[in-house]
Amino acid sequence: MCLAVPGRVLDIGEKDGTRMATVDFGGVVKEVCLEYLPDLQVGEYAIVHVGFALQRLDEESARQTLELFAQLGMLQEEFGDPWERAAAEAGAQDWPFADGLPAGDAPQEARQQ
Repeated sequence: MCLAVPGRVLDIGEKDGTRMATVDFGGVVKEVCLEYLPDLQVGEYAIVHVGFALQRLDEESARQTLELFAQLGMLQEEFGDPWERAAAEAGAQDWPFADGLPAGDAPQEARQQ
């Protein structure tokens, strides 16, 4: 499922000529395109879908929606690692690629820590 999720703008910049923002979605931080909302400012909230800020949103509505999504587990579904989720659903105890490397393939210094 793909949700339109409210997020709070933390930072605004430009990337390859496109106005971009760092947006916090209840603890998950992602880069978002601001081309559809060029006047959105740091601290404001917006509804974001597939990486694009689509509509400005007031703080209370954003907070309520994020709380509801969190209660329903939809934030993890939307932003969680799909491989980790599939492993958990298959009954795997520990996801062996949690650090991005197969178990046992970690660099020597990482294994010593």
